[in-house]
Amino acid sequence: MPFPSSPRARSGPRRRTLLAVGPAALALAGCTAGGEGPGAPEDGPAAAERRARARAARDSEGLVGRYDAVIAAHPGLAERLRPLREAAVRHAQAFGGGPGRKPSAPPPSPPSSPSPSPAASASAVPGDDKEALAALAAAERELADRRAKALLDVPGELARLLASVAAAGAAHVYLLTEGGA
Repeated sequence: MPFPSSPRARSGPRRRTLLAVGPAALALAGCTAGGEGPGAPEDGPAAAERRARARAARDSEGLVGRYDAVIAAHPGLAERLRPLREAAVRHAQAFGGGPGRKPSAPPPSPPSSPSPSPAASASAVPGDDKEALAALAAAERELADRRAKALLDVPGELARLLASVAAAGAAHVYLLTEGGA
């Protein structure tokens, strides 16, 4: 015995309507999801690399400021610290910072952990030579560790540079604590 068809009315859109409208809605959503227009936010791998370089340059510049503060507070350590400070300057320059920084570089984003200015660092420099060196070593160690973690999130060449500078920072820690730089 055949079943009679139900005379109930369908509610909602028909399948054919959804299939026709769906791709158009997706295309429209894709066009408005942050394109490359003049007011669009900068995003993508190239922008992430620029931000990582700027952050690394700022971190190195902050480290140079710490060296300057310790040298100012402890002039007797100047000869020992000068080569390490110069290496930090070269690191900042390698990341695009330092004296050769281009004015057209994108404005830096706020650092994840603020680097103190040289003037602020001068007041925070321990009075004892050994403690001042330990504070510099701690700053170098923290920065080297952050760079080692960050290199996992950046493309090849920048990752190699971060790894190299992190290794140099680890060597600086040794020289500041045990090596007698």
